[in-house]
Amino acid sequence: MDAFALTPPDWTRSATHAHAFGCPACKASPLEAHQVWINRRAPVFTEDHRRKWQEFYHCQCGTVWWAWSSDRPPTDLKTLGIYDEL
Repeated sequence: MDAFALTPPDWTRSATHAHAFGCPACKASPLEAHQVWINRRAPVFTEDHRRKWQEFYHCQCGTVWWAWSSDRPPTDLKTLGIYDEL
């Protein structure tokens, strides 16, 4: 599954809008999703002219949900061990 595929996968059709950035059924993090698809073909522009996209997640519990990319909480990549101190 390509998260950036141009055509939406069939499983996105049953998605519900999650108002908190996590599975509305089991509260799992998007990092625990089995599949992810980002609708990059149809950005929405905010009042301050920034783009946001719908991000679709197929959760491990079977729930399909989506949220706006702008609602994703910030990540501290240092705590994940991705970047070392310079």
